[in-house]
Parts: sequence; structure tokens; C-alpha cells
Amino acid sequence: MTDHYAVIGNPIAHSKSPLIHTEFAKQTGQAMTYEAIMAPLDDFAGTVHALIKQGYKGVNVTVPFKFAAYDMADQRSERAVAAGAANTLSFTADGIVADNTDGAGLVRDIQVNMQCALAGKRVLLIGAGGAAEGVLQPLFAAKPSVLVITNRSLDKAQAMLSKAAATPTKLQAIALDALGDSAFDLVINATSAGLNGSPLTLPDSIFASDCLAYDMMYGRETSFMQQAKRCGARVADGLGMLVEQAAEAFTIWRGVRPNTQAVLQQLSL
Repeated sequence: MTDHYAVIGNPIAHSKSPLIHTEFAKQTGQAMTYEAIMAPLDDFAGTVHALIKQGYKGVNVTVPFKFAAYDMADQRSERAVAAGAANTLSFTADGIVADNTDGAGLVRDIQVNMQCALAGKRVLLIGAGGAAEGVLQPLFAAKPSVLVITNRSLDKAQAMLSKAAATPTKLQAIALDALGDSAFDLVINATSAGLNGSPLTLPDSIFASDCLAYDMMYGRETSFMQQAKRCGARVADGLGMLVEQAAEAFTIWRGVRPNTQAVLQQLSL
């Protein structure tokens, strides 16, 4: 019996998720298929319900449907509730179950693959949209000493902090143009600036000595990454996050955790 899964987005042709999950299935001996499906911008729910009728077991969800996926779920994990968005849906006898594996994928990529421990570190998170919301709580759980959210619109950054769970981490919201000479050990770009090539106006001083600059985009060198390199920072894109969040979703669906290193090496060739 072969089970069927997919990733839904718009656009979706660029997605590496089918390759990643196909490799995971081969590794773990799972009888499953995984494909990319483009949903109409105005009918994500219709696409999901059609797949359920066809017997699909679950889907991953990418831009711009993560909020819609959350809204249509019958049950939501704590991670999905914390993010207010979902990137993983499981189709069960009890209905649609939503989860969000983005934050777990980001933290695992940084701490395991990048070997950059977050405990006690000064962290800057750039952006206050869905991508930033999805990773905020897992970043808290890693116990940095300071976590600053910066955004062009300060009210959005402040709204994110207002939803934060109690944590010993010092939390701040600072406008993008008010960062001054603050320095950080980890700087994460969670904005979509890399999609259209628009530069972020960031002071060079944010990149502390031995800083890791992490762009959640993958597949291109963004202006953020270029600036970080000029400032001597170690630079990474979001490919590892993509693979790690996929592994988390795969584990939810199949009950077995795949080896992400083998897939990362294949994608890096």
C-alpha cells in the first residue's frame, strides 16, 4: 500500500521538497509518493479537500498558504498555535491536524549542522511576518541571553513580543533604523527581501566577531549575505532549515526520523 503526500504552494515549481521526501522514503523504506501541487490563490482549501478525497495522508504547505492551512485545521499542535501558522497538515480519522516544523528545523540546522549553540547568545531576528512568527518560540526554547526582533514597522515587532511565552531570555523590539551599534552573535534574516533582491538597510556593527549570519532564503546569495560576508561573518542560507523542517514533518507522518546529512550533501553537490 503506497501512501501519498504533497507540498502545496503558489508558485511551487522551484520546490526541492519532492526530492527531499523521496530521498527520506528511500532511506527509511517507506512506501510513499510525494509531489508538488500548485493551488489557486483563492482556493487553497478546495485543493486540500480534493487531496483528502483522493486518499492523501498529508501535505506540507508553503507560501502563501501557511495561515490558511492553520485556519482550516480541526486540531492544532502547540507549535502551530504559537506560530499562528502551519506548514504541515496530517489527514486523520479525526480531521485535519496542523503543525509547524519551521522553527524546529531552523534551530536544529543552526545548532547541529552549523554547530552554533544558541544558549547564552545574543540573537537578532530581522522581520515580523509569518516566517519570523514561525521560528520565534523555538528560538526562545534554545535559551539565548538576548533576543531582539527588528522590523521596519516597530508595531509589528512589538506585537510579536506581546505573544511571547514567559522566558528568561531578555526580549526587545527595535525599529530597523534604530539598531545603532548593537552587536549580535547570531543574526537571522526572516524577511522576503531576498526574493526581489531589495537590500536591507543594516548597520555593519550588528555582526559581532564570530557572528553567524543566517538567511532563511535559499538558492541565492542575498544582499544580506553579501553584507555579512563583507563584515567577516560566517554565512549560511536556509537550505539546511528546509531539509530539517522536512525531516520533522516526515517523522510526524511516518514515525521514523530520516538522516538529514545524506540529503544535505546530495543537495549541495
